[in-house]
Amino acid sequence: MITAVDTNILIDVFGADERFGRVSQQALKHCATKGSLIACDVVWIETATVFASTKECELAMSKIGVDFSATLMEAIEAASDAWRQYRHNGGKHNRVAADFLVAAHALRQAHQLLTRDQGFCRQYFSSLVIVDPIAPAP
Repeated sequence: MITAVDTNILIDVFGADERFGRVSQQALKHCATKGSLIACDVVWIETATVFASTKECELAMSKIGVDFSATLMEAIEAASDAWRQYRHNGGKHNRVAADFLVAAHALRQAHQLLTRDQGFCRQYFSSLVIVDPIAPAP
């Protein structure tokens, strides 16, 4: 099982977020027991901003078992299709294309996405399996 990890989870963990840090860390550990953890280019870039250098980010990601996974053209096309639909439906720029890339990467290159940002994912990527660390267990 491959779990793509969203930026918000990593920021929760690396920033020791008071509200979400513990549940995000537990969800990350749980997903790691089921298989591998990956983060796409966008997530890597966004996460690196909380570190003094990209090398520090790389070391921290390695310590928690998150591997880099470049976004493939198939995922970029899926993100583009979803972004187009979003804009056609009247979506404003309160969502950015990067969010669509993260979800499409998970859809095409993983089995599930670990994120707290599930609303738009469920609407525009309905077949994407989402693991939400703050949602009650089914």
